[in-house]
Amino acid sequence: MRFPLVIFDLDGTLADSFPWFLRNVNGVADRFGFRRIADEDIESLRRAASREILDRLEVPLWKLPMIARHMRRLKTQHVADIALFPGADAMLRALADVGLRLALVSSDSEANARRQLGEAAALFSDFDCGASIFGKAAKFRRILKRAALSTEQAIAIGDEVRDIEAARAAGIACGAVTWGYAAPEALRVFGPDLVFERMEDIARRLRRMVP
Repeated sequence: MRFPLVIFDLDGTLADSFPWFLRNVNGVADRFGFRRIADEDIESLRRAASREILDRLEVPLWKLPMIARHMRRLKTQHVADIALFPGADAMLRALADVGLRLALVSSDSEANARRQLGEAAALFSDFDCGASIFGKAAKFRRILKRAALSTEQAIAIGDEVRDIEAARAAGIACGAVTWGYAAPEALRVFGPDLVFERMEDIARRLRRMVP
């Protein structure tokens, strides 16, 4: 496999936002009328696919755009408190140093993403943000088209089952990280092409695949 383009997810992959999410999700649940998440629910939800999570929390699909907009606004108020995972900046620089092109697809806003990435934002050649919960595949395709690359030349790296599903739908390879929102065993069930257990593994393995 040779991947001149690496498309990253942000939350749970590069940015350690899960603690922030847990602190705020029940306030959002009260505002939009879906089920609160109890402490004892967290691990089982981490093992569930996106549609199952929505069903268990009783989130109507028609409310998802409103919830997403509210979460983006809420996160804007706290983005300075959400750090990148240790080693993320060095990993991104290591990939860029060997000539790999980096892109970002996120459900968050581009402004929030750039603030979280800090100086590392300059390493990315493309941003396609504001993805709906099931809308990443279309954004992957747009990034490929703008980069003038084929589906065989890109890999998408994320931390949730929906990231794997979106990559499959777009016809590109997928890598899963084990330190994010979804439990590692839930990700492995869906057979990602690569699984990364440490941040430094991303650069180590992808640099071997430089075309």
